[in-house]
Amino acid sequence: MAGEEIRQDSRTVEQIVDGMSLFDDDLMSMVFDGNIEATELLLKIILKKDDIQVISVVGQRELQSSVVGGRDIRLDILAKDSAGKHYNVEVQKNPEGAHIRRARFNSSMMDSRMLKAGQDFSELQDSYMVFITQTDIFGYGIPIYTINRYFEETDELFDDGSHIVYVNGNYKGDDTVGRLMHDFGCKESKDMYYPELAKGVRHFKEEGGRERMCEAVEKYAEQKAESARLNSLLESIRKLMANMKLGAEQAMNVLEVNEHDRKILLKKL
Repeated sequence: MAGEEIRQDSRTVEQIVDGMSLFDDDLMSMVFDGNIEATELLLKIILKKDDIQVISVVGQRELQSSVVGGRDIRLDILAKDSAGKHYNVEVQKNPEGAHIRRARFNSSMMDSRMLKAGQDFSELQDSYMVFITQTDIFGYGIPIYTINRYFEETDELFDDGSHIVYVNGNYKGDDTVGRLMHDFGCKESKDMYYPELAKGVRHFKEEGGRERMCEAVEKYAEQKAESARLNSLLESIRKLMANMKLGAEQAMNVLEVNEHDRKILLKKL
């Protein structure tokens, strides 16, 4: 029976990987991690700038809050170009994941890490927060939404170097953006327009990197299951605290919560 369960789980993981596209952040992060060629292509098309020269790019980069108890973030890809500009690119299937205030938060987290002690604020480089959403979350049917700050009274640009861009993944125009979004939706590399993207997708879905992709899917499933277990336990603790007027420690004693889980749950209460 155990062996059968393992085989079933293995088949499930294989099916998940087969169904993945670049709109899945795990695959997208792996394809672009260290892939300067693909990242340059992506940024040049989205930002309409042919002079971008990417010098570094990492996938799944975690930025920790400097505030105790503050919210950390994990970026799909974080890139830097030869001019010192920073780029965070996120893919989101659900509109909730691309909330406009998340763009503000991510942008601020990037900015806070650019300057070292003693540097002048004028040395702060431009930053670009790019969301690629599977649906047109603003509903105007255009391929790209570019957000910058302006003076309300004069309508002139307030050029502070902070830029937010949303890409409509549902856009199907016969142009560079339309072909790029077509490639993001492809499940097989042979159907893609851009070889810079097809090469990475082929490696992680069809060739030597597939095992690593399967491992990432399994790890994500384990993390999701663990998160669900802790959330369920947290809800039980809160109910005990509310219904029986118990303190957090007392409620966890009743439920016989182990020390490892206690440390995690106390931060959430």
